[in-house]
Amino acid sequence: MGRFEQLITVTETHCDALHHVNNVVYVQWLQDIAAAHWNSKVPADINASVVWMLRKWEIEYRAQAFPGDVLRIDTWTGAHSAVTWDRHFTITRVNDNQTILSATSVWILIDQPTGRPKRIDEAILNVLA
Repeated sequence: MGRFEQLITVTETHCDALHHVNNVVYVQWLQDIAAAHWNSKVPADINASVVWMLRKWEIEYRAQAFPGDVLRIDTWTGAHSAVTWDRHFTITRVNDNQTILSATSVWILIDQPTGRPKRIDEAILNVLA
């Protein structure tokens, strides 16, 4: 599946009382790019039958971002088990290549009809590998 990236320009609405991007906003961006990456690759029949549920986040905040900063958000998949898949992220400020954060998450594949974990089969492996 490779790396997937998006650019975002920080606005005042992304910021907290300290005038830098709020941590909750970063988490939303990470979740949004994970979904965009999946949706850019998955066939409609698979997308209708499964959903990914977040199990774990590990986020390391390295620098702050401020209004006007253009950020590149990158994501890619890593190791997987029978029902989980690791996903990695970086957010980098474009103008100075400063890493703002790095993160790793673990997602569980859920069968839509039953709401239960689903084994990652060949069809899913072919989408994300």
